[in-house]
Amino acid sequence: MKRGVIVENPVLRLVLGTCPTLAVTTVASNAIGMGIAATLVLICSNTVISLLRSIIPDKVRIPAYITVIAGFVSIVQMLVKAFAPALDESLGIYLPLIVVNCIILGRAEMYASKHAPALSALDGLAMGSGFTAALLCMGIIREALGEGTLFGVKLPLLSEGGMMQPILFFSLAPGGFFVFGMLMAAANRLSRKKELPVRNGCGDCPAAATCSLSGHAVTGHSASNHGAAEQGGRNV
Repeated sequence: MKRGVIVENPVLRLVLGTCPTLAVTTVASNAIGMGIAATLVLICSNTVISLLRSIIPDKVRIPAYITVIAGFVSIVQMLVKAFAPALDESLGIYLPLIVVNCIILGRAEMYASKHAPALSALDGLAMGSGFTAALLCMGIIREALGEGTLFGVKLPLLSEGGMMQPILFFSLAPGGFFVFGMLMAAANRLSRKKELPVRNGCGDCPAAATCSLSGHAVTGHSASNHGAAEQGGRNV
């Protein structure tokens, strides 16, 4: 779950599915609706593809994956039309376009086709949670700053007459790219690996035994030349 939400977040770290991410995150309700729909498709398609991984011929695996994914997308779309028609109208074409979402097809190819059904379902849940979390963060920020509301509820501090007026910029495409970039920077910072220790002098360098600079004596060289030699040894 940590890999799906932070370390390998499909939107903020792998930069997949950016088209629906930028399109549906103008309000938080659309963002969470799209995230839940994609998560359901991910879990179901990963499980079925994992079950059929030894049956599907290698030459037609991509068309077979798309067929399975399209079947579950159709089911989810019919459920949304029946129980949340307003959400279906808001998401528009982006709901059926889950079929060709790079996140879902990518996990089918890279994970579900190589692992057991239980692990594949868990992978779908993890990646779907990361996708939903990224969309929800973007939707909350853009709706709050752009319209002064949150899930349709007016925010007193971010509306007409409050401490801050709504900023139309965040409701438009440039604002979406701006928030997307800020969240990517935050995700990169949270998942950044521990920095390598700083090596001081040629003695700490693993290549000191074969480095021509490590054997130079200080005698006959200026302090600056010796410093340059040490720096060269560190670089090597």
